[in-house]
Amino acid sequence: MALSLLCSASAQKSAPPQAQAQSALTTHSPHGALNIPCQNCHTVEGWKPIRAVPEFDHNTTRFPLRGLHQGVACTQCHTKPVFTNVGHLCAECHADIHRGKLGANCEQCHSVRGWTVQAQQIKQHNNRFPLLGAHAAVDCDACHINGALSNYTTMSTDCYSCHASDFQKAQPNHAQLKFPTTCTQCHGMDNWMGARFDHLQFTGYALTGAHATLDCAACHIGGNYTNTPATCVGCHLNDFNKTNNPPHVQAGFPQTCQSCHSTAAWNPANFDHNTFTKFPLTGAHVNVACSQCHVNGQFVGTPTDCASCHIKDFNGTTNPNHVQGGFPTTCQQCHTTASWLNATFNHASTGFPLTGAHANLQCSQCHTNNNYNLTNASTACISCHQNDFNNTNSPPHAQVGFSTTCQQCHNTTAWTGATFDHSSTGWALTGAHTQILCSQCHTNNNYGLTSANTACASCHMTDYNGTTNPNHAQLNFPTGCDQCHNTVSWSSATFNHNNTGFPLTGAHNTLQCSQCHINNNYNLTSANTACVSCHQADYKGTTNPNHVQANFPTTCQQCHNTTSWGNASFDHSTTGFPLTGAHTTLQCTQCHLNGNYNLTSANTACVSCHQNDFNGTTNPPHLAAGFPTACQNCHNTTSWGNGTFDHSTTGFALTGAHTTLQCQQCHVNGNYSLTSANTACSSCHQSDYNGTNNPPHAAAGFPTTCQTCHSTTSWANASFNHATTGFALTGAHTSLQCTQCHVNNNYKLSSGTCVNCHLNDYNGTNNPNHVAAGFPTTCDQCHTTTDWGSGTFNHASTGWALTGAHTTLACQQCHVNGNYKLTSANTACVTCHQADYNGTNNPNHVQVGFPTTCDACHSTTSWANATFNHNNTSFPLTGAHTSVACNSCHVNNNYTTLPTDCYGCHATDYNGTTNPNHKSAGFPTTCTTCHNTTSWAGATFNHTYFPMNHGGANGVCATCHTNPNDYSVFQCTNCHQKTQTDSDHRGVNGYVYNSANCYQCHKNGGGG
Repeated sequence: MALSLLCSASAQKSAPPQAQAQSALTTHSPHGALNIPCQNCHTVEGWKPIRAVPEFDHNTTRFPLRGLHQGVACTQCHTKPVFTNVGHLCAECHADIHRGKLGANCEQCHSVRGWTVQAQQIKQHNNRFPLLGAHAAVDCDACHINGALSNYTTMSTDCYSCHASDFQKAQPNHAQLKFPTTCTQCHGMDNWMGARFDHLQFTGYALTGAHATLDCAACHIGGNYTNTPATCVGCHLNDFNKTNNPPHVQAGFPQTCQSCHSTAAWNPANFDHNTFTKFPLTGAHVNVACSQCHVNGQFVGTPTDCASCHIKDFNGTTNPNHVQGGFPTTCQQCHTTASWLNATFNHASTGFPLTGAHANLQCSQCHTNNNYNLTNASTACISCHQNDFNNTNSPPHAQVGFSTTCQQCHNTTAWTGATFDHSSTGWALTGAHTQILCSQCHTNNNYGLTSANTACASCHMTDYNGTTNPNHAQLNFPTGCDQCHNTVSWSSATFNHNNTGFPLTGAHNTLQCSQCHINNNYNLTSANTACVSCHQADYKGTTNPNHVQANFPTTCQQCHNTTSWGNASFDHSTTGFPLTGAHTTLQCTQCHLNGNYNLTSANTACVSCHQNDFNGTTNPPHLAAGFPTACQNCHNTTSWGNGTFDHSTTGFALTGAHTTLQCQQCHVNGNYSLTSANTACSSCHQSDYNGTNNPPHAAAGFPTTCQTCHSTTSWANASFNHATTGFALTGAHTSLQCTQCHVNNNYKLSSGTCVNCHLNDYNGTNNPNHVAAGFPTTCDQCHTTTDWGSGTFNHASTGWALTGAHTTLACQQCHVNGNYKLTSANTACVTCHQADYNGTNNPNHVQVGFPTTCDACHSTTSWANATFNHNNTSFPLTGAHTSVACNSCHVNNNYTTLPTDCYGCHATDYNGTTNPNHKSAGFPTTCTTCHNTTSWAGATFNHTYFPMNHGGANGVCATCHTNPNDYSVFQCTNCHQKTQTDSDHRGVNGYVYNSANCYQCHKNGGGG
C-alpha cells in the first residue's frame, strides 16, 4: 500500500500539470480544504517525515507567526490533520494559571516574544495602584506572592498591608508612639528611609531655621517623643543661664527667648528696645553696645533723660557755652540722637525767627559777650543796624529823616538790595519810571514832594516844548501828557482819533497827521469829515463810470471804503434790480449804453435786453410758436442757452424715456398747442400697440391703456400684474411664456384650477399612481408651483403622522400593491413589522411571548436600538445592572420566573468571596446590606460602634478577625502588646489583658 502511494506520488510528480489536476480529483486529502501542492511539505520517500523546511507561508493565514511561535513545531499546535481546526486565541492553547481573575486577554501582559514580562509592559500597571518610584523596579512576585496563583484583583493598595514589618521596626518606634499607618504622609515611593515628617501637622510645632536640620534625637532625648517641651527654654535653659552679654539671669530677663532670638541661630539676638522698654532706640543709640548705657549690668532703673548720660557733653560745650549761658538740660530741644555736634536751635521759639542772612550767622555775632538774655526790645532791626542806617547816603537816610523801621525797604537777605514801595506815597512807579534812580526825580535830595508834583508836565515840560511833530506848544496842545504818552517811552505816543468824532479806519490809519491836517490845521470840524472834502479830485477824475457826467452823488461811502478808492463796489440791489448769474460779471457799460444810468423798472424785463435772443431761437422757434416773452420761465441769468422748461406745468409731466426726447419728436410740425386729449399713450404709441405680437395686443383685444403694463422707461420691458386676473403667478409659473398657458392666444380663461393644465402630469404620475389610487385632482394639496416632481404629502392629515425612519421610506414600501386605502387598523406597528417581531432572538420575542405593542420598546428611528424600561417591572435596573446584556440575567430566555433577590444571580460571587469568606463565616445572603449595584467589590459594612480603620486596619477584616471562619471572634492583643497595655492601664480597677475585656471598655476604639 505504501509502495503504491509512493508510486502514485512519483507518477504525479512526473506527470504533466493536466494529469496532476486529474489525479487530485481522485485523491482524498486528510488536511481538508488545503489548497497547496502536497510536495510543498511531503517527499517522494513517504508521507512522513515531512520536509525539514516546508514551503508554506503562515503569514497568508489568519494567524501570522511572530516571536517564539516561529520556532514551534507545526504539530505542537496543529494536533489534528485538518489544519484549520485549531484555535487562534491564547487561552485556546495556553492554560490560564490565573484562573480567570485577570480576564481572557492574555496579550495585555504577555507578548509573543516571551511569556515572562516586566511590570512596565503590563500597561504601566495603570490600574487602581500605578507603580511609582521604587515600586516600578520590584518584581511582581515580591508583592503578588505565589506568582500566577496570587490574588491580583483584590489586593489591598494600602502601604501598611505590605510594609507592616517596616512600620514595626522603624525608629522612632512608630507603634509605641501610635503613629498612623498612612505611610504616605511621611514616606515617598522612591525610598523608605528618606521619610519626611510634617512636624507642624502632627505636633503643632513647626520646625524652622536651625531646628529643621537637627536630628530627631537632638530634641527627643532617649527616644522621648511624647513629653518634649515646646517652649524655647525647655531646651535652651543652659544657653539662657550662660549668656553674660547681657547676663540674662542677673538682669532678670524673661525666659520668652523668642522675643530676641530666632530659630536661625542663638547669636546674634535682636532685642526690640522699642517694644519691651519705654525708651525706643533711634539714631546713634541703635549702634551703642548695651553696656555703654547699662553700666555694671544694671538693666533696671536706667534713667531715660538725655542729661543723665550726656552731662559731660553739656558741661564741655563752649559754642555757645551752655553752662555760662544758663541753657536748660533738655538736650532734645537742640540735639538729636543722630549726633551731638550737629545741633539745631529753633530760634523761632524765642519770638525772633532767623531768616535770610540771619540764618547763617554765628550765635556770637549777635549774642556778643555771651549775652543770650535778650528781650523783645532787642529784636528791632535798628538795634543791630544803626551804623548801616547812619552810613547810607543813597539816599541819605539820617539827613532826609527816614524812619528807622528798616523792614519797610530792607529784608534779611542783604542790606544793600533794598526795595521801596513807591505806591505807598500815592504815586506808583510804572514803565521807565521803575528804572530811574531816586535822585533823577528827587533832585537836591528833595523827598518832600506832594501830589502836586505828580503831573507829567512837572518833569516833562522840556519834552512838551521841544516836540515839533506836531508842535505841541504852537498848537496849544493840553499838558495832560498821559492822553497820548505813557511811562514806557515819550516818543512812542498814540493819539486816539476816535475822541475827535472821526475814527481812523483802513488806509487812514497809515497816513501821517500832516497829510490831512495841512498847514498844521488841527481845528477841523464835523463838516470836514465828508469824504468829498478830501477826495473831490478822485470823484471828478473817475471815468468808469464818469461820476460827474452821470451825476453820481458825492456820498462816496456808498461804493468806496477806506481801504482803497479803486476797488469800489456798487450794491445794484438798491436799484430794485439785483445782479445774479452772468449779470454780475458784465461791465456797467454793457447794459447802461451811452452812459444811460437813468433806467426805470420798465427796463428790468429780460426781453428789453434779450429781444434778439428771443427772436433768434429756433429749437423750438419761440416767435413762430407764439411763446411768451417771460424769459425767466425757462431761462436763468447763468446762461441763455441752457433753458429748462417745466413740462409738468402743461399737465403732462415728463418721466422715463420722455425726458430725453427732443421737443419736435412729440410736437410734430411745431405743434405745441396739444390738449389733455393728446396725453393718452396710444395717441403716440398706436403703431407700437398694433405691432406687438407677444402677445398680439390687437388680436387679443387688449385695452389701449398702455400704462397698465408699460412704463415710460421702455416699451419692450412691459410687466403684467397677473394677480389682477384673480390668478396670481408664483413659483415656476412666473418664468413661463404667456403662450405656454394661453394656447392659441386664448386670454379669456375663466378657471384657475391646476388640473386644467396639469391633467397629463396627473395621469402620467406612477409613484404613486394617482389614477389607479383614485387620488383627488386638487393638485395643490401635495404639489407647489415651484416644481411638480417634488410633491410633499402631509401624512399627518391621514391621522397617522410619519416620524423617524418612516419619513425616509418610499410610499410603496408601506402601501404595497398600490394600496392607499389603509384604515386606522393598519397603523399598529406589527401590521408591517411582524417579520421583525418574529425574527428577533435577543431576546426571542415569540418564544418569550412578548406583546406586539412594539412602541413600548422600539421607536420609529431604528428597530435595532430598542430600549426597555425595566422600571416598569418589579426589578428596576440601577448601577452596573443598567449595562448588562439581557441574556446575562435572563438565561435560556427566562423572562418570567427570575428571582429578584441578589443571591439568586450572585451566589457564585457570594461563595467565591474570601475577604472575608462569606460562606464559611455564615454571612447572610441579603447582599444589599453591604453591596450595591455599582460594583460587587466596593462593599461597605456598617461595623456599628467600632471603627474599621482602627489601628491602621484600613478596612482589612483579617487584621482583627484572625479566624476567617468565625467573625464573632476578634483579636486585640495582636497589635496591643501586653507590656505597653499593662503600662497604660496601671491603676485601672478590674483591668484584664484579653480581647473580650478590651472591647468591654473600648467599644468605639477610643480611650476607656
